[in-house]
Amino acid sequence: MSDETTPVEALIRTETGRAGLAAVLEDPSGAVIGLDFDGTLSPIVSDPASARIHPDAPAVLVRLGELVRSVVIVTGRPALQALALGEASDGPSLADVPGLVVLGHYGMERWERGEVTAPPPPPGLDRVRAELPAVTRGFDGVLIEDKGRAVAVHTRTAADPEGALLALNEPVAKLAAASGLIVEPGRLVLELRPPGMDKGRALRGFLSERAARSVMFFGDDLGDIAAFDAVATCGLPGVRVCSGSAEVTRLVEHADAVVDGPEGVVRFLGALASSVG
Repeated sequence: MSDETTPVEALIRTETGRAGLAAVLEDPSGAVIGLDFDGTLSPIVSDPASARIHPDAPAVLVRLGELVRSVVIVTGRPALQALALGEASDGPSLADVPGLVVLGHYGMERWERGEVTAPPPPPGLDRVRAELPAVTRGFDGVLIEDKGRAVAVHTRTAADPEGALLALNEPVAKLAAASGLIVEPGRLVLELRPPGMDKGRALRGFLSERAARSVMFFGDDLGDIAAFDAVATCGLPGVRVCSGSAEVTRLVEHADAVVDGPEGVVRFLGALASSVG
């Protein structure tokens, strides 16, 4: 696991990642630092409402925000919810990061300078809210989370989390299709959300808008593969950092560096801030 005394270069395992890191270190004012929230800045918990940002993350991101072009959170959560979970009881909070932008609902929603902009919620969500309880009936412990512009089915608290996830895949997919939505799979979760946007599209658009000269993205789940692909294909020097877990291993194949969960992410960010500062 990394810490601030470990040279950040030693944490990168690929040639493209090393080139991307060199670009960030040589020209930090041109770098965009992008991050997922759950599993990356916040540990995964049984009840998503009880998630909280790693206590050291806001302070480290404040340091980075003062040095780089931009810090952007790209999350499946509503933007205001991510900010609320990024509050700290002592020290800075996520909202204190200089120039922070939060792209919520996979980029459908944007928070910047205290204001949220977003299209109206898709009408198919009303059908999902009405019919999803019947779909999940019989799976004790399964949790339905209403995100406003999406609805998620969590099986982490079920008696057999993996079995419940497998059994619910087909009926949830059918309901999503009938409602004009898509299913975003994740770590013991199936999220029904609007089509047309993903973390890769959101990140590409943001990089273009900010005229970025390099990019680094941190993620942990299947939804972050699109953002990793965007880093690899956007034409900029870039680094993809996986917040590793035993639950999702596919992201490791796409990563230039792998760290030990949110704790490892925070230590990597600290080492990066020390290197560019």
